[in-house]
Amino acid sequence: MVARVVVLDYGSGNVRSAVRMLERVGASVELSADHRLVQQADGLFVPGVGNFHACMRGLLAVGGSRLIDVRLSGGRPVMGVCVGMQVLFDGSTELSVGGQERGLAEWPGVVERLVAPVVPHMGWSTVKAAEGSRLFAGVEDERFYFVHSYAALGWELKPEGSMAVMTPKVSWSEHGSPFVAAVENGPLVATQFHPEKSGDAGAQLLENWVATL
Repeated sequence: MVARVVVLDYGSGNVRSAVRMLERVGASVELSADHRLVQQADGLFVPGVGNFHACMRGLLAVGGSRLIDVRLSGGRPVMGVCVGMQVLFDGSTELSVGGQERGLAEWPGVVERLVAPVVPHMGWSTVKAAEGSRLFAGVEDERFYFVHSYAALGWELKPEGSMAVMTPKVSWSEHGSPFVAAVENGPLVATQFHPEKSGDAGAQLLENWVATL
């Protein structure tokens, strides 16, 4: 049976590459923010291009927070990519002065500017995949394509009672210092890199995700 994936359409840059790559790995894909289609889909793919503020405004404008919450409450898969991963955290210091802008708070922690001699981090980097990762099966030693200036620089569990209390698989990469490159937390997974721009390795990773739907 072909998995049905909706790529959430909320104004986040050019997402056609994500649609094409998901189709390449065998999914039936629609680009939409229609609430009925999003809830009926086997998987929801949340892209993210640009800055945190713009992505959050776009998500809120289409009811993205509610869409993601409803899917996760029913154990239905969601995957975020790049800023689509960052918005899943408590917040970000990007564009804020002396504080942070709120995120969706599905995961703990604040997204911060990378600590590195050269920012943004743009190019191919290896990822230290979490032990037992299903997302990285077969591509544990491959490189993936990153374009970002901000990331989650640490990870901590939320208190008991949160959805995120399930033991997550956290994968790491490094640019100047370590940062979270991917998280697998039950139905909610995300990558800081762009699998849709990562060639065959990215295709395999997305195929691994689609196979779980």
